[in-house]
Amino acid sequence: MKILAISDREEGALWDYYDPQRLAGVELIISCGDLDPDYLEFLVTMQSCPLLYVRGNHDSRYDTKPPCGCIPIDDRIYDHQGIRILGLGGCMRYRPQASGMYTEREMAARIRRMQPVIGISGGIDILVTHAPAKGYGDQGDLPHRGFSCLNKLLEKEKPTLMLHGHVHQEYGNFVRERKHPCGTRIINTCGWTVIDWDQESAPARTGSFLFDFYLNWKERTQTGNDYEVDNILYRRNGGIL
Repeated sequence: MKILAISDREEGALWDYYDPQRLAGVELIISCGDLDPDYLEFLVTMQSCPLLYVRGNHDSRYDTKPPCGCIPIDDRIYDHQGIRILGLGGCMRYRPQASGMYTEREMAARIRRMQPVIGISGGIDILVTHAPAKGYGDQGDLPHRGFSCLNKLLEKEKPTLMLHGHVHQEYGNFVRERKHPCGTRIINTCGWTVIDWDQESAPARTGSFLFDFYLNWKERTQTGNDYEVDNILYRRNGGIL
């Protein structure tokens, strides 16, 4: 399976000069933030596959115009054909009260709140963020500094992939892909890149009875309030909301 990963810059090759052959075989699109909602809507319409997204630090427009047909995955795990995908958007807080920004403590608290669902899911396969992990593709200035707590999450859960954006090619010293010591491939998705996902590494089921029950129940009820369902699971699993 091919995954189209995008962030930060609307690419003419995918928008103004869209060619279906360029994205042949792409079955999933993941946005790591800071993109025009019209761009996301165009891609999900033309490619006819799920488009998952987290918010960047310049996505306050999503409050009034969320990208139609696309699936927000901030602070939740989305299951795609057995692939467990966790979203944690936003960057380091460099302006008070600004949306899409978090202190190190605030991001760590978000991760703690997700731990019960991560436990129920039996782990995660892909971590989707906007900001990088500290020391792996970030920069020295506060706005582009990575989060240390993301390193701890990688070390604990060891996902196959971490996708992020936020650090652009023009900033200098751009590296598309890195390898974390825990084994996770870290990919900076700025612009666009196509990733080959080995289906053999993604089991059809999660191995967790509770998480499979959760997914099946959501499918049967077709609930539109995933956060309410997640909160029920937190309480049943002894999590703190």
